[in-house]
Amino acid sequence: MANLKEIRNRITSVSSTMQITSAMKMVSAAKLKKAQDAITAMRPYSDKLTELLQSLSATLDADSGSKFAEQRDVNKVLLVSITSNRGLAGAFNSNIIKRTNRLINEEYAGKDVSILAIGKKTNDAFKKGNRVIANKSEIYDDLTFDNVAEIAELLMDKFLKEESDKIVLVYNKFKNAATQEIMTEQFLPIVPMEKDEDVDVDYIFEPSKAEIVKQLIPKSLKTQLFKALRDSFASEHGARMTAMHKATDNATELRDQLKLTYNKARQASITNEILEIVGGAEALNN
Repeated sequence: MANLKEIRNRITSVSSTMQITSAMKMVSAAKLKKAQDAITAMRPYSDKLTELLQSLSATLDADSGSKFAEQRDVNKVLLVSITSNRGLAGAFNSNIIKRTNRLINEEYAGKDVSILAIGKKTNDAFKKGNRVIANKSEIYDDLTFDNVAEIAELLMDKFLKEESDKIVLVYNKFKNAATQEIMTEQFLPIVPMEKDEDVDVDYIFEPSKAEIVKQLIPKSLKTQLFKALRDSFASEHGARMTAMHKATDNATELRDQLKLTYNKARQASITNEILEIVGGAEALNN
């Protein structure tokens, strides 16, 4: 009977876990819908703004362009590693941490690499190495454009002061609830679009192209960072919903197996008791 009690306890434990994972799945599914609508609506605007800025930058001379497009020798690299504050989202966080480590140890090996952490998981992974210069995990408490703009201004300031020669965003791009694409996206300096020599259209700009670029760049950079965070936020809920769905299915399967084992053990126990009774009765008759 002790064995039966142990199996009953396991069934109760697995059932409780299944209720938790099922509830987390439903919560993430509800949050995912809102986050998905937000990034889907924002992406065309962000992409077009970036395309416009790159196109204008490509037609400017180096002297007339913005300092944000200044290309210099890369000695100091700042990685903006974007994860979540919570786990239980499958490989969502570990993939970003692995990619960040690969950039540090391979692509930017020998460089002075620092990290701006957005998400507690990034901060926890890299704080021991003294690479984290700032932790902006609180941004998820109120993910608005104005709050993200403050982080973008900090990054722009570091580039202008030459504290960083290159700034790179590392984040999960949302594709669907089950799929996220790891992105390594250059934030600064701005990468100008290659000029298409086959297209020669003479536009009249008012004010000048240089002035338009200078006004567009801060807005474009803030929008780029906000889009990355929106992408990551939607990806997080998609990854968590998928992970909790699989966990619920696994818990259901395990519970069913335990119930089958319990019933078999209970039947065996009852059979043994019957045999003992029958054996005792036969011994008395003899």
